[in-house]
Amino acid sequence: MTRIVIVGCKGRMGQMLLACAARNPAVQVVGQIDQGDDLRAALGNADAVIDFSLASATPGVVAACVEYGKALVIGTTGHSLDERASIEGAKRRIPMVWASNFSMGVNTLFWLTRKAAEILGPDFDLEIVEMHHRLKRDAPSGTAATLAGILADVRGLEHSQAMRHGRQGLTGERTTDEIGIHALRGGDVVGEHTVIFAADGERVELTHKASSRETFANGAIRAAGWVLQQPPGIYTMQDVLGLC
Repeated sequence: MTRIVIVGCKGRMGQMLLACAARNPAVQVVGQIDQGDDLRAALGNADAVIDFSLASATPGVVAACVEYGKALVIGTTGHSLDERASIEGAKRRIPMVWASNFSMGVNTLFWLTRKAAEILGPDFDLEIVEMHHRLKRDAPSGTAATLAGILADVRGLEHSQAMRHGRQGLTGERTTDEIGIHALRGGDVVGEHTVIFAADGERVELTHKASSRETFANGAIRAAGWVLQQPPGIYTMQDVLGLC
């Protein structure tokens, strides 16, 4: 049995993690942590920590896990460069699964996006459209950023220079070295992502739509059990699912 601590337990994902864990005989929740709670006090009986809190809280979670030698699953998104650096700095100390999305379907979308970009080649323009509920704090979503990174990697483009976050005014003609990325917010949408490959005379679209956070929660719980068996390092959900 995997004993887990959930950080961000009062949020939407935290509540879903608790519900899914209660139905999973392979895991036991030994700590529920939110703002103001002492994470270190809960780590003694834990095997792994699942963090779905705030980007600003992740460095502290990482530091506590390093101190106590606990495996970590990070599902929080929207980290700054400094916050990302603090996570990267722990990769030689503890095993971590750091993913923008824990859905099996979305990780299949990541795989398909890479393959489609490789097959279709540079003649296809690349655009990403994502939509989430009105309360989502960061934009674009971590999943959209991962998709953009995959496309940039295949095309050999510098990620930060290739991104076009929406368009306004006289932007000029679209270049072949840009990746459009557009964030929509409204209602209670759990998460929708579409990757568009557009060329003269044809268009390919890859779309994933999530209707429940349960798929993300179950994926994170699966990742927590998997990462315990790994040496220190940073892994993705692609590694967990054997898609790499």
